[in-house]
Amino acid sequence: MPGLKVAVLVPDGAADLPLEVLDGKTPLEAARTPNMDEINRMGVTGTLRSVPRGMPPGSDVANLSLLGYDPESTYGGRGPVEAANLGLEVPPGWTAFRCNIVSTDGVRMLDYSSGHIGQEDAGEILRALGEELDDGETRFHEGKSYRSILMIKGEYKALECTPPHDITGERLDEHMPAGRGAQRVIDLMERSREVLAGLAVNERRAASGMPVVDTIWPWGQGEGIALEPFGRRFSMSGAVISAVDLVCGLGKLAGLRTVSVPGMTGFLDTNYLGKGEAAVRVLATDDFVYVHVEAPDEASHMGDTGEKILAIERFDSMVVGPVLRHLSGAGDEYRLMVCPDHPTLISTRTHDASPVPFALCGTGIPGSGARSFCEKTAEKGNVHLEHGWKMMFYLVGAEPLLKGGYCDG
Repeated sequence: MPGLKVAVLVPDGAADLPLEVLDGKTPLEAARTPNMDEINRMGVTGTLRSVPRGMPPGSDVANLSLLGYDPESTYGGRGPVEAANLGLEVPPGWTAFRCNIVSTDGVRMLDYSSGHIGQEDAGEILRALGEELDDGETRFHEGKSYRSILMIKGEYKALECTPPHDITGERLDEHMPAGRGAQRVIDLMERSREVLAGLAVNERRAASGMPVVDTIWPWGQGEGIALEPFGRRFSMSGAVISAVDLVCGLGKLAGLRTVSVPGMTGFLDTNYLGKGEAAVRVLATDDFVYVHVEAPDEASHMGDTGEKILAIERFDSMVVGPVLRHLSGAGDEYRLMVCPDHPTLISTRTHDASPVPFALCGTGIPGSGARSFCEKTAEKGNVHLEHGWKMMFYLVGAEPLLKGGYCDG
């Protein structure tokens, strides 16, 4: 569709299950979301499966789907995606791991993020790990906060690793790496404990009551990923706005620009309004913008219902609101979709592979009149995509859009 503007706004992990503490409502249902409700009323609502059946419900797989790529044929691991955002190439014969710096008591996982460690402390820790453990077959690279990259020479496709945010409070020995190559990784984890014990940065953190980083936790490994350029695939130019290496890495691999916003943190205190305003600026010059906000997901991992509702409300007012007002008032043909990448459940503090709700409005899309955007309304909608990655083709007008409801079984 010539001249079309497309915006995809992603509240990470916002979808959930009904909670007793909310009288049977989900956080999305309980939150005040007038802008997402307006998109719902003006357009269509339904569900899409962003995580193909049988694949892990990670943000890597889910955001790959929402960007319009089939994870079953393109997914190559989280580590190489985050490495790409840092400008790192995975050498032939090497494997890139996402590597959290975590807090444990030696028996259980206490905090997968070490209290969402600040960049200065994280940098000091990564430098110490690199000085002691980097060699001809091991390399540490600093990322953002607790999210770093570990590259190991060798092939680790058969290795089974558990994301640390899935095991808060659980025994470490029940989730250690398993399979071919496991001992090499476990040995590195044990050696990291020796390096981190007694570091000055940890002594400062302990004295201040902050979580102490006592080990590394590698996971999400892969050897590389190649994506067809977004511009060639969808005939659109644009940008990704996110504080998360993973999402920015996917954008870079797809040939999209990444836009940095001062104060965006990937946590509850992120600069929501800055992201919304940056999205409007992108749409003034480009065709496409993809805005990702991590905060609802982080609140879910913390098991904090109130913070999740607050994050959803801030996303609605400061990200969705400015973009909706801009697109509906600019006079251009447009499509605007709001969609979580995956559910993150307060009850389990982890991701779920169930379909997610979406709301979509814009040029050529008849209004449903549905009153609110939430999981229950979406389930009653007449649009349900089994292959959620196909949604981008409908959004950009490359295929007929949702004629009277669409289900691609």
